[in-house]
Amino acid sequence: MAQASSNGIAIEYEQHGDGDPLLLVMGLGGQLTDWPEGFIDGLVAAGFRVIVFDNRDIGLSTEFDWEPPKPVRALLKSLVKRPPAAGYTIPDMAADAVGLLDALDIDSAHVVGMSMGGMIAQQLTIDHPTRVRSLTSIMSNPGDGKSGRIAGKVMMKMARLPDPTVENAPDRSVESFSLWSGPHFDPDEHRARTRRSVERSFRPVGTQRQTTAIMASPDRTQGLGKIAVPTLVVHGLVDKLVKPSGGIATARAVPGSRLVMFADMGHDLPAPRWNDVISEIRTTADLATT
Repeated sequence: MAQASSNGIAIEYEQHGDGDPLLLVMGLGGQLTDWPEGFIDGLVAAGFRVIVFDNRDIGLSTEFDWEPPKPVRALLKSLVKRPPAAGYTIPDMAADAVGLLDALDIDSAHVVGMSMGGMIAQQLTIDHPTRVRSLTSIMSNPGDGKSGRIAGKVMMKMARLPDPTVENAPDRSVESFSLWSGPHFDPDEHRARTRRSVERSFRPVGTQRQTTAIMASPDRTQGLGKIAVPTLVVHGLVDKLVKPSGGIATARAVPGSRLVMFADMGHDLPAPRWNDVISEIRTTADLATT
């Protein structure tokens, strides 16, 4: 692992392979180590130089210190279209990703983002179009406040979960992911991976700050309409955290985009679908002119 100075902060990153540069952008609270090794290996085998990194406030990248609002209060404000106060937003996180490309002397890259990472990847493409060769947005939404909203029952169950601690984090994460993952979810594998993540870094308040950043960020729909690079949108039909309408709205907003939906995928990246997703990413990347 290594660190780069990016957008005025430190970003922890790793690189794999030596093909076409591909930046993987992780979702809410996820560390670079949460990308499945088999998925990264598949992308490398498909001809990519894969760059993974910790978003700000998570993992080993710079930690911030502003106090996020209580989750319920932030959610209520977002529902009435009054964005909560935030120390940074999705555009700032997109600028972090561009700064990492600068630090690695990469003029442009294929960009793949998952969940919140999809939002960051979308914003990166909107704000820095010359830096993106192709865009893949996985289980995300355009930030319009209407599409891809969490299922009500899932929200209620999440509200009852205990506050995360080092001790309860693995079991709490299994309980959370079981609410929105698809039929291939493996609780034992997930619990073991969460333990490894907690040993590396444990920043629950960073996750709260990232959540606030999502809620405080502007609608990307209009900007998505100006995207001119090959774009792939992937979503699971049984996703209850970001419902399928989020992927549908994203694909509708981006001219010429392709929408691929899987019946056995929730808000997760199941191993039986890795090859399919990698193939779709490679196909989209091959459409790029640079």
